[in-house]
Amino acid sequence: MSTATVARPRSRPAAGRWLLGGLAVVFGVATLLEGGNVLWGGPDARAEAGNVVPFVLMFNFGAGFAYVAGGLATLLGRRWSIWVARGLAISTLLVFAAFGVHVLSGGSHETRTLIAMTLRSGFWVAQALLLPRLFEGGRHA
Repeated sequence: MSTATVARPRSRPAAGRWLLGGLAVVFGVATLLEGGNVLWGGPDARAEAGNVVPFVLMFNFGAGFAYVAGGLATLLGRRWSIWVARGLAISTLLVFAAFGVHVLSGGSHETRTLIAMTLRSGFWVAQALLLPRLFEGGRHA
């Protein structure tokens, strides 16, 4: 009998964690770069951004760090990444609701903010729902 190790195909949960974690990291880095450019890129960057809603910009920039941390935790198989995803889902939905109040109150905004917040909310709700299924057969953290 040979002592050679037979390579097994990567399990679906591991592949799923890599996909969700990788997407979260990429999304986080993009958020930090874009938000940082608007915040510290000077007058031209701010003008190009248009009618930025300051509380949305600040939240999204700060959340970008949590996106990266949660994504890395997912890649490393850390179950606490589920709680990061849940926290981001809830906080993003709350900021999205506040943005809605801002818009309905006549506040200036960009349509792309509505699109971006829809994407962010959907992404983190999906992460919060999918990650528990990928860790230990779906047992919740």
